[in-house]
Amino acid sequence: MRPVHFQRNYICHPAGSVLASFGDTKVICTATIEDSVPAWLRGTGKGWITAEYAMLPGSTGGGRKRRDGAKKDGRSVEIQRLIGRSLRAAVDLPRLGEVSIVLDCDVLQADGGTRTAAISGAYVALVDALRQVAVKQGVASYQEYLLGQVSAVSVGIVDDAVIVDLDYAHDCRAQVDMNVVARDEQFVEIQGTGEDGTFSRHQLNQLLDAAESGLAEIRQAQLAALS
Repeated sequence: MRPVHFQRNYICHPAGSVLASFGDTKVICTATIEDSVPAWLRGTGKGWITAEYAMLPGSTGGGRKRRDGAKKDGRSVEIQRLIGRSLRAAVDLPRLGEVSIVLDCDVLQADGGTRTAAISGAYVALVDALRQVAVKQGVASYQEYLLGQVSAVSVGIVDDAVIVDLDYAHDCRAQVDMNVVARDEQFVEIQGTGEDGTFSRHQLNQLLDAAESGLAEIRQAQLAALS
């Protein structure tokens, strides 16, 4: 694992804000509370968690990254849907009531693993937003809304070795690339691809074992930030 750090209250205005750093990958995650839900949820009593993701113009090497216009690029859409699904797994949406929390994840600096850093940082921002919701709703503890702690990590096989938390140099050479999202010690989502060939069941088990080790370290860093 690269050094992992979550700096809370990075911006003063949102209900929750975190600068998530995984080595040289830095993502700012903010959480905004809205007292409404999408039209298809109105009257159900259920809340909603959604996300947006973008890479800022100076976040990558090789020239300026163009901003997303009205139509986001396919990669950004895929990642923000992953972030939303992952964080919804953390929250008891019926208990939340008809409240939405929007998580904005903006990559300040990219060196691999931006989506997993965004998910892990967004969880910390989400918890701070839930603290405010609890106060507004008169709930004793924000933990009443939580189903578990969500974190994410990338793993891969590079030069026939299992690597946890791939940076860009590893990612470019990876024979297998995988992103693993978990709630506590249960998996939420696994995205794995043989970038250069195939991988065996034995290698898959090795990758998941490595991911579990990395996830445990990330959970500790999240808890340290939230304390």
